[in-house]
Amino acid sequence: MSLPRLRYAPSPTGHLHLGNFATALLTYLRAKSTQGAFLIRMEDVDEQRSKREFADGILRDLEWLGLTWDESPVFQSERYHLYEAAMEQLRGHTYPCFCSRNDLQSLASAPHGISSEGPDYPGFCRDLSPEEVLANSREKDPSIRFRIPHRSYSYTDLIRGEMEFVPGWGGDFIIRRSDGMWAYQLACTVDDLEMGITQVIRGADLIDSTPRQLALMDVLQGKAPEYAHTPLWMGSDGHRLSKRHGDISLRDYRESGFSAEQLIGWMAYYSGLTPSLQSISLPELLDVFRWENIRKSDVSVQVTFDRA
Repeated sequence: MSLPRLRYAPSPTGHLHLGNFATALLTYLRAKSTQGAFLIRMEDVDEQRSKREFADGILRDLEWLGLTWDESPVFQSERYHLYEAAMEQLRGHTYPCFCSRNDLQSLASAPHGISSEGPDYPGFCRDLSPEEVLANSREKDPSIRFRIPHRSYSYTDLIRGEMEFVPGWGGDFIIRRSDGMWAYQLACTVDDLEMGITQVIRGADLIDSTPRQLALMDVLQGKAPEYAHTPLWMGSDGHRLSKRHGDISLRDYRESGFSAEQLIGWMAYYSGLTPSLQSISLPELLDVFRWENIRKSDVSVQVTFDRA
């Protein structure tokens, strides 16, 4: 049996923040506690927002925390040939979509589901004739959508238990944008398969990505990893902490005099891994780490520089 392979996959569009740190730490602990490999993948297909300086900063923060990786970091921007090859495999399961953001905006208030991909796509372009595709192509470049099979998808989440998504849930989704940018669902799926990832640990905001990626893996004839979706880190105002939300970055904490042991201890306590709030080294935390202790409810924290 092959050893576990887990990846931490940040988007280098800003500095490492608390929510991302939680994912990195839990991924590292899970990998090392199962004698597996801890890998880094920079999801930098958003060429307008991704910057190499942010990627370098994330790697420096991880090194400072002691979260060392076992293979050279992978950059999605260097793997476009893999996504092109996957598109060829998906031929017959995709179609061009000419819907604009404005076309779909009204669906946000309609009785459709809302997911990380936005409103459920109702299939406006699903059955266009070749003549209609040609006529629309003269007006604008299309995005490419994956025609999701009409079947249910289920899996056992390593934190949340049995999960099932009924047929038709979410609708067809974009795998390549009209500007040529590769979409998250395709790039993530292809990379997890190519890198031999056996377990994926990520935030609960991406739970609805799992059936989409399972559907892609079915067509690509790949073996799906196990999935675990961790609690979200929420600010005192009830919103998820993120780079856009004004969350304080790890670099800010480090430059303000915090030690790696203080931040690891803080993160371990709020994640449910330790019974008290105190500094702890990474090797010490690994000794007491128990997967079943990870809390299942979202974490509400007051972002502060108070070291007390």
